[in-house]
Amino acid sequence: MRIAFANSAWVSASERLILHGGGWQSVRLRVRYGLIFHPAAGPVLIDTGYTQEALSGERRGRMLRLYSGLLKPDLNATEQVLPVLRRFGLSPDDIRTIIVTHFHADHISGLSLFRNARFIASDAAWARVKARGSMQNLRHGVFTELFPPDFEARLEGLSAKRRVEAREDVPGGADLFGDGSVMAVDLPGHADGQFGLLFAGLDRPLLYAVDVQWLLTALTQNRTPGFPATLIAEDTAAIEPTSAMLRRFLAAGGEVMLCHDPAPTSYDLAPEAA
Repeated sequence: MRIAFANSAWVSASERLILHGGGWQSVRLRVRYGLIFHPAAGPVLIDTGYTQEALSGERRGRMLRLYSGLLKPDLNATEQVLPVLRRFGLSPDDIRTIIVTHFHADHISGLSLFRNARFIASDAAWARVKARGSMQNLRHGVFTELFPPDFEARLEGLSAKRRVEAREDVPGGADLFGDGSVMAVDLPGHADGQFGLLFAGLDRPLLYAVDVQWLLTALTQNRTPGFPATLIAEDTAAIEPTSAMLRRFLAAGGEVMLCHDPAPTSYDLAPEAA
């Protein structure tokens, strides 16, 4: 099974906002999404990263326009999701499964591009999205206009997946494809329903920990940013226990990958030759 990650955009932030004790210098963060080539499920996306739909789509509401204007994501044209698929000889219609790790804009903005895909996501978190009003969803960082109108009809909830135990240092999770190759691991703290992906069958087990932290240094050196970064966290009290679990996983020989850490990894796509 091949795993590749692409960088959909760059977002700049002051280091002190994303790393306890950091300086005022700006850090250029990646906005990753992934592509799995699964032997049975075929090509599977992990989120979609930022796409143009979040920045200039016709359905954008006023608050999404404000959000995009404040963050000013710099889209990475060559690693947007459609060009990356073409690099592998794929079209949007070839994607039958998208794993949605959580519902923030930089993870779901391209869902409407994929008319044939089912969405593996937290059905419990989706139920809460439906139950909340629009302003409540905005306070949770959820812009409902980015969901396809038929999202629920195509939703394949985690609650229907078989729960398995993979490792002593990682809590049990949902076996997404029924073969133990990809397990969804709950990662509370950052966003409602956020889960990461454990690839336990690799020579060095990999846990894609999404947005538990923005920087790997914040995780490995226990330098979790405080106020005001914690204002956008779903459950501030859960951030440190989740981070501690990831540190145990690292200490046991695993590899942790984050969505926004700027350092390249062995799973990141190499830039296309000019």
